[in-house]
Amino acid sequence: MTTEEAVASPAELQFEGRLEIVQYPDPILRAKNKRINTFDESLKKLVDEMFDVMYRSVFFTLRMLTDGIGLSAPQVGINVQLMVFNSVGERVREIVLVNPRISRYSRKIVPFNEGCLSFPGIYADVERPDSLKVDAQDITGARFEVNLTGLPARVFQHEYDHLEVFGNAVLFLLCS
Repeated sequence: MTTEEAVASPAELQFEGRLEIVQYPDPILRAKNKRINTFDESLKKLVDEMFDVMYRSVFFTLRMLTDGIGLSAPQVGINVQLMVFNSVGERVREIVLVNPRISRYSRKIVPFNEGCLSFPGIYADVERPDSLKVDAQDITGARFEVNLTGLPARVFQHEYDHLEVFGNAVLFLLCS
């Protein structure tokens, strides 16, 4: 962690009511996202709600309706370094990444048509590395590494764009 990175207070992980997708150009989507150092029931509640929001967010892609497959905390109005995703759609395959960092990219770059819940109706071909290695923490704060390839790597990178300085997939917007 660099000295520049702000840390979220426990109160910043709390919310009331039902979370909703924040849409561009809301300034929340471009705000700096804080690291998480509090791994408690508030974080678990936030993660559970983010999965609920993701699963109930349906968008049209590739000529069919599909559920959202990834979501970052800024997309629900909470500026912390947290993402959830499930590229296969089975609830037993849910992935939670807290304070993620990319430690290695593959050299193989592949294009794919992406959509974003915060940019409804906008789709663009985005070129990204096909695989990568990620360092992160889980919902308990335990550190882990994971290698992602194909669609899981793409979903991770899209959500990671939301967490970085660019804010809410500005890279995606620039590609569209």
